[in-house]
Amino acid sequence: MARPDPDTERKMARQARLVAFVIAGTMILWMGAQWFGGEIGLEARYVFLFDFAAIAAFLWALVVTYQIWRNRQG
Repeated sequence: MARPDPDTERKMARQARLVAFVIAGTMILWMGAQWFGGEIGLEARYVFLFDFAAIAAFLWALVVTYQIWRNRQG
């Protein structure tokens, strides 16, 4: 099996770092939003918006991670 060229490797590494930052940032922001919402007594319907935004970010990260995995397979 041939080794991918260095440009492709760098691109995949950059995507993997971006995914890692998105996952970590989403988790920190989501936990902060949950805490802050509880402190100010935010209604549940607004808190669900934070939940849905976090789910969207995690789904994006999952799709990009799958793409990286598929690119490394072939």
